[in-house]
Amino acid sequence: MSKIPSRRGYFRWVICTLLLLGTTKNYMDRNVLGVLRVTLQHDLGWNEIDYGNLVIVFQAAYALGMLAVGWLVDRLGTRLGYALAMIFWSLASMGTALASSLTGFAVSRFALGFGEAAVFPASIKAVAEWFPKKERALATGIFNSGTNVGAMLAPVVVAWISVRWGWRGAFIGIGSLGFVWLAFWLMIYRKPEEHTRVSKEELDYIRSDPQDDLAKTKWVRLVPLRQTWAFAVGKFLIDPIWWFYLFWMPGFFQTKHGLSLTRVGLPLIAIYVIADAGSVAGGWISSFLIKSGRSINAGRKIAMLICAIGVMPVVYAYRVESTWSAVLLIGLAAACHQGFSANLYTVTSDMFPAQAVGSVTGIGGMAGAVGGLLIAWVVGHVLQWTGSYMIPFFIAGATYLVALAIIHVLAPRLEPARIA
Repeated sequence: MSKIPSRRGYFRWVICTLLLLGTTKNYMDRNVLGVLRVTLQHDLGWNEIDYGNLVIVFQAAYALGMLAVGWLVDRLGTRLGYALAMIFWSLASMGTALASSLTGFAVSRFALGFGEAAVFPASIKAVAEWFPKKERALATGIFNSGTNVGAMLAPVVVAWISVRWGWRGAFIGIGSLGFVWLAFWLMIYRKPEEHTRVSKEELDYIRSDPQDDLAKTKWVRLVPLRQTWAFAVGKFLIDPIWWFYLFWMPGFFQTKHGLSLTRVGLPLIAIYVIADAGSVAGGWISSFLIKSGRSINAGRKIAMLICAIGVMPVVYAYRVESTWSAVLLIGLAAACHQGFSANLYTVTSDMFPAQAVGSVTGIGGMAGAVGGLLIAWVVGHVLQWTGSYMIPFFIAGATYLVALAIIHVLAPRLEPARIA
């Protein structure tokens, strides 16, 4: 058996780094509000339900955006589709600084959510264009770790800017970073067959899987498929848990553990460092199993099962008195979420041709945003009525095994979908 030459090149990992940085920027933007939650509640007189309603507005826009941008990325292509989305959501993030009322914040968060919906359809499509199937879970895990990097950087950067220039300065500063990323994206990103930096050996390696039919796939042809529903239901169940961590953990540590805005950064950084390792490890586990001879189906699902079990201890996070015990429990759960998520994203490129991946990811992202909308309503009202995090953490610990069971029922084998 012939081997792919060792000099095949590495430029695909430069592309992966760009995707990582784009995801990092995305999560810094959306996390500004969560970091400033207690400050804004104090300055603007919001209660828990008001804050929950802002999260609901963001999630509703994200759900609508997922339908539109998945289609847009498939039609315009990864390079242009991602670039336009970055411009739109960066301007929306900066525009939040102009808001003074709850309505003004709602308008800005709606625009932000709609634009940010592009990041995962575009990134998954880029991975499908640039990586063979055996490396896609690892590449997805790496760029998906940007969610942790962004959430880790946001508390530190936002607190630093806010202390010096106020909370409005934080929205402007974080939003403006998008235009720096945009310059590098437009300079570097092309399809591999169009890129002068890609060697013939690397291109052959990227194209080593059987080639998909390049005909465009209509969105309505994807909806009836069990494979589409397997991905969408998985996203509907697990995405809300991540939204819970993202939007409520800064306030959890400020109110439950008495940390100030400038001190809350370290526990959050620790959580997302742990989660970052989980994102890469989850992708590595399935890639290792597949390279060791396991089927794609077994490799992905074994990795997801390990992650689903690892999440469960988070149900005790609300009870522990020690800040760092809570950090360890939530960090482990966040790591397992990211490992589960990296594999769930990758199954789209296992089951669908590259030209349909953006649309399928958009459908799943919409489902995840609808789930996030529901969790925002639940958490906002539970905290307003009871002041306890018990119910949200119980939901967080129990969801992943349920999600994996449903995914397995709908897609017992991760085989290419037969698109009519």
